[in-house]
Amino acid sequence: MNQVRTARVERVTRETQITVDLTLPCDAPARHHIDTPVPFLSHMLEALARHGAMQLEVHARGDTHIDDHHTVEDIGLVLGSAFDRALGARLGIFRYGHFSLCMDEVLVDVALDLGGRPYLVYDLPGVAGKRIGSFDCDLVREFYQAFAVQARMNLHIHQREGGNVHHLVEASFKGLARALRQACAPDPYVGVPSTKGTLG
Repeated sequence: MNQVRTARVERVTRETQITVDLTLPCDAPARHHIDTPVPFLSHMLEALARHGAMQLEVHARGDTHIDDHHTVEDIGLVLGSAFDRALGARLGIFRYGHFSLCMDEVLVDVALDLGGRPYLVYDLPGVAGKRIGSFDCDLVREFYQAFAVQARMNLHIHQREGGNVHHLVEASFKGLARALRQACAPDPYVGVPSTKGTLG
C-alpha cells in the first residue's frame, strides 16, 4: 500500500475548537503531539498514538470550566472523522483487529471491524462512576461512542479482569491502538475486504 493515508479534520462550535491531523498505522514513523485541556485524556491519546504506530496531532480547547464532557466527546467525534477520511474506500486492509491487553492485574479485550457499520459494545464495569484525579471515567464511554460512530467502526471493549481504574482505562486505549494497527494494515491478498464487493 503506497498511498499515504492521512487526514486533517477541524471542528469549531460554541463549546469546543478541535483540530486533528492523522496518518494511519504502517504508513510513517509514529510521532504525536497532543494538546488538550483534559490531562488524562491527553495521556490516553498519547498511548493510542504510540501503540497504534500512527502520527497524531490533536489541538483542542473547550468549555472545561463547565465540565469535560463536550471536549472529550468532540475529540472522539473529530478523531473518528479523521480515521474515516484517512481510510478512504478501505481497500486492501485487513479490516478486522483484536487485541487482549493486560496491565498488571487487569485484562481488557478489544475487537473491531472497519467494515463501515458503526456499533459500540462497551463493557468496562470497573470504571463506572469512578474518577481518575479530576477525570470523570463515565466520559470514557462517551469518547468511544463518538469515535466508533464517526470512524464507521464496530467496536467491542470488554473487561476480563478488573482492578485499578487507571489500569483499566489505559488497557482499553492500548488494546484499541493495537487492534487498529492490525485492522489498518495492508492485506496483499484482498482488494475489497468483503464478499459483498463493497463496504458500508
